[in-house]
Amino acid sequence: MLDAIVWFFTNIAMSFYNLFYALTHPGQWLSWVPYINQSLPETENKEALMRFIYYGASVELFFVILTTFLVVLAIGFWRNEFMWGCVRVLEGFANTVGRIAAWAGLLMVLQQIVIIFMQRIFAQAEISMGFGMAFSKDISWWAEELKLYNALVVALCVTYTFVQGGHVRVDLVYAKVSYSAKKVIDMVGSLLFMMPVAVLTWLYGWFFLWRHLVVPNPSASDALDKLMLKARALRWNIETIGFSPNGFNAYFLFKILLCLFTAMVFIHAMSFFMRSYLEWKEGPESDGKYLDKDLLGDEDAELAANIH
Repeated sequence: MLDAIVWFFTNIAMSFYNLFYALTHPGQWLSWVPYINQSLPETENKEALMRFIYYGASVELFFVILTTFLVVLAIGFWRNEFMWGCVRVLEGFANTVGRIAAWAGLLMVLQQIVIIFMQRIFAQAEISMGFGMAFSKDISWWAEELKLYNALVVALCVTYTFVQGGHVRVDLVYAKVSYSAKKVIDMVGSLLFMMPVAVLTWLYGWFFLWRHLVVPNPSASDALDKLMLKARALRWNIETIGFSPNGFNAYFLFKILLCLFTAMVFIHAMSFFMRSYLEWKEGPESDGKYLDKDLLGDEDAELAANIH
């Protein structure tokens, strides 16, 4: 038990150094990105990419994020205005991303209409789009690509829907308890359910993504030294396999969306904890304070949204 406590606080202390070192030495983990230290030898760029993969789901990154959250909380407990500012920024981020990504639903409908017309009325096997340089693909490719629009809405609108109160709550005791008890339930839920599930999903999704982008395949069980040895033979091998011969073949985009989804859920879990704490501390009069909710323009729709 004592060793675990020492390990925990050692990592908390080291997170300050790790964050400072990463910010002051970006070339060691970002030189593989175009226009960043491209004068370095190819071997060093491969090692930088492998470091990026390793630290993207590492204990070091977890404690950097955890320590940042704890520091923000400490300042917020001292100055509630600062915590409200963090809530407004994080909820604004979720709302902005969600409102933009929601347009993918309209694109999905319009593209489906085009596919039906081209396939059933004009009897065309391909659809070409673009100006000057046309992008031509089989109709089955465009039909399968509709899944990507659906994934965009699901992955990038999940926190926006949470902010708007659009998720359906399975309520057993929540509605019958006091206002303070509700806020305590929200705080406990964000810490014990949202954050751990987001972390576990990230650990799976991060390596699931990179195993379909590079070879040799990185593994979550590989130590940094082993990954550095793999870096010698590292090369890009982006997944381009579709479910059908002429179908959509960019399924690595779904894996990127999985990581974005997980990151946004974790970030909003922090925001939801801070909002719940502030509303618990300030009382019912602060319920929904600074909440940027969309107006539906229909009384029945507004009532249904409020019930959820």
